[in-house]
Amino acid sequence: MFETIMYETRAGVAWITLNRPEKLNAFTSVMHKEMLSALKMAGKDEEVRAVVITGAGRAFCSGQDLGGSENPDYGEVLRQGYNPMVQALVSIEKPVIAAVNGVAAGAGMSLALACDFRVASDKASFIEAFIHVGLVPDSGNLYFLPRLVGHAKAMELAVLGEKVTAEQAKEFGLVTKVVSDATFVQEVETFAVRLANMPTKAIGLIKRYMNKSWESDLTEVLEYEALAQKTAGGTVDHKEGVTAFMEKRKPVFTGK
Repeated sequence: MFETIMYETRAGVAWITLNRPEKLNAFTSVMHKEMLSALKMAGKDEEVRAVVITGAGRAFCSGQDLGGSENPDYGEVLRQGYNPMVQALVSIEKPVIAAVNGVAAGAGMSLALACDFRVASDKASFIEAFIHVGLVPDSGNLYFLPRLVGHAKAMELAVLGEKVTAEQAKEFGLVTKVVSDATFVQEVETFAVRLANMPTKAIGLIKRYMNKSWESDLTEVLEYEALAQKTAGGTVDHKEGVTAFMEKRKPVFTGK
């Protein structure tokens, strides 16, 4: 189905694997289109309740493949390729996990930052590589990075462009957790399935309105919460949660 990525679903989780290991999973225009298609598929599939993005081989993603045109219009590359992909990641109302198996550099780091959770192998690393070729962080990097680590640390990472280990990333607040490379896939799958078995509609509402909260005042957020709670209160999962509580059993959520 795809040329530069792999897509499969199992146990309620869609797995999207960047599949250019010989190029450290560097982005191309084809990969942009295929990522967008895969994210749309995952968003529309009611059986999919969580999404994992990872890389084939020893890298998560090394950023843009610089072996193309000699004088590209980077602004148009972003507008046509990266920006729609980032918007799709943010707008999909299901939890998205970046399973960072190796280096995440440049736009590869931006991709990880745009996800809701980042689970990193202890062999993973993060590099704001843009500065090393005289460029500026993009693909949402300047939006997500300071929100995750604060302004001062974001400036340090973006301007100095130094390699950040998985453990440092955890210390900075960049990743959810760091796991052993030997058990990485199993750990990611366990975490993804856990999310897939949670109330999907509620997670989607949390994601939507938490994102909106950055540009909203308290009065607006209070109203968002009221709207979200009204919607969540009408879901099957809410009824199941209350029933399970009354019956003193573990709830079985269906994402509806």
